[in-house]
Amino acid sequence: MTTPAPEARPRRRPALSPSRAKDFRQCPLMFRLRVVDALPEPPSAAALRGTLVHAVLEKLYDLPVPERTTQAAVALVDGQWPELRQRQREVAALFADERAEADWLGSARQLVECYFSMENPRRLEPAGRERLVETELTSGVLLRGIIDRVDVAPDGAVRVVDYKTGRSPAQRYSGEALFQLRFYGLVLWRLTGAVPKRLQILYLGDGRTLTHDPVEEELVATEAEIDVLWRTIEASARAAEFAPKPGPLCPWCNFQSLCPAKGGVAPQVPGEGIDRLLQVRTGSGG
Repeated sequence: MTTPAPEARPRRRPALSPSRAKDFRQCPLMFRLRVVDALPEPPSAAALRGTLVHAVLEKLYDLPVPERTTQAAVALVDGQWPELRQRQREVAALFADERAEADWLGSARQLVECYFSMENPRRLEPAGRERLVETELTSGVLLRGIIDRVDVAPDGAVRVVDYKTGRSPAQRYSGEALFQLRFYGLVLWRLTGAVPKRLQILYLGDGRTLTHDPVEEELVATEAEIDVLWRTIEASARAAEFAPKPGPLCPWCNFQSLCPAKGGVAPQVPGEGIDRLLQVRTGSGG
């Protein structure tokens, strides 16, 4: 008897996330190559370290309260790494030798240790960790993201916490970080009807915290800002034009060889990618 093939899982409707919004604002061509063309990018040691540290901080809160110590968290680094290493492709290419890998693991442990200088996890009991949230705005734009941690106080006040494994930005560059915080605040407000009391980013690279207490009028303005951004993205998609935007972050871009501003030639815009992108807003396909 032949076993029937399992039904294909329906493809999830695309949505706008804080990261992809940041990409478009930084460089429309980079956004296009990531989202429309869906081109693969080589892994980076920094991104992999971020994934590892996030996994450790999530698992930390599975431990009984008395066991949430620095030593236990550092041990989780060594416990989580083999599993993550097995799942991630091309990990070996990131490290020149075992010494380089050991140094990299040491830097991950330092980030975890820094977390304990910023918070006491034995005094916290998160209401959510790595929580997937999504909501559709009145305009039909679907927003989606993953919140690292959600805390709920006894009086019902909600705090959103995001972990960053890099260093905190200079004040003049903090706009994108605040946009991400307001993005999550907007999504939670639309989902629950209550404005989060506090939005925070913990920068484990230097032990600094960015804190913002939003108000309803601000989140209304953030929704309008996102709607304007999405209309700009739609216009670019319909015209199949995503212009490069040279800037100080260009040296770290993986698509320099495809960028006309760097002497490269971008591939033809894939129609299927455009059609899928336009599904982010209901009624915008065509």
